[in-house]
Amino acid sequence: MASRGVTYRTEVWSDWCPGCGDFGIVAAMTKAFQELGLDPANTVVVSGIGCSSKTPHFINMNGVHTIHGRGIAFATGIKLANPRLTVIVNGGDGDMLGIGVAHFVALGRRNIDMTVIIHDNQVYGLTKGQASPTLRRGEKTKSLPAPNIQDAVNPIALAIASGYTFVARGYSLWVDHLKELIKQAIQHKGAAVIDVLQPCVTYNDIYTAEFYKGRLYKLEDDPNWDPVVRDPSEEDEKIARALEKSKEWGNRIPVGVFYVNPLKDTYEDRIAQRNPYYNREAPPAFEEIAGEDGKPIIGPDEFKRLFAGYIVKAKRS
Repeated sequence: MASRGVTYRTEVWSDWCPGCGDFGIVAAMTKAFQELGLDPANTVVVSGIGCSSKTPHFINMNGVHTIHGRGIAFATGIKLANPRLTVIVNGGDGDMLGIGVAHFVALGRRNIDMTVIIHDNQVYGLTKGQASPTLRRGEKTKSLPAPNIQDAVNPIALAIASGYTFVARGYSLWVDHLKELIKQAIQHKGAAVIDVLQPCVTYNDIYTAEFYKGRLYKLEDDPNWDPVVRDPSEEDEKIARALEKSKEWGNRIPVGVFYVNPLKDTYEDRIAQRNPYYNREAPPAFEEIAGEDGKPIIGPDEFKRLFAGYIVKAKRS
């Protein structure tokens, strides 16, 4: 655990537009890290490309700024190499749900224990406001020459269908509420995603702070709302309710936790069950594979013994 004196923000100057929702997301993240007491040496913030993907530069932790749509892919390698690490991925709706959508779906299928934060402003802010996958058909933001002609992706529904075991939505200007969602996501054992609605003050003149004001409501304010699967028999019902809630948009927009299933094993657990040498006490990142002279420690015989269960021998006819 980190000490109380840890500073989670760097001195790097942010060139985000004044009023950008990304400021609120970073504020919520750093507050969450402080309250959880995360150790910067054992936490990794990963991103792809886009306005939101500059986040690792502003967080005083291990940061990996990767390429467009590949933040989750890099984070997967990091987490599987060292399951001890807390891994958080930041990316925009275009980064995660456009070019990176295959990796987004794969993470849900695997249920790897890490957190994804989608900075969802419905446009490609870094490249001058083109329609992103979450902008609805027929809508025309200020930089579009004509209304969007593609249907929108529903991030909540896609995450649930892909297998994420913690699915939530936040709002970048509700910093304290978002902070609590981030804390829950990090503490959850499994693949967690938070779709964070945020205004793009430069290019999105539809989904502004004024638009969201008065429309957002918290799921947890409903005393009958319970997103947690406590028995396998509840899974289908909880998924159906979450999917139905995810369709709400317009005069009423829900934020909060849509679905949680703590009963499913993680991908790391499945690997450990299949391969006894995948040990969290000595994960792959800590294994010695070569001596000081660079020669492999494991010889051919030891290699065959380790991987005997994976070798497929062809049958001769």
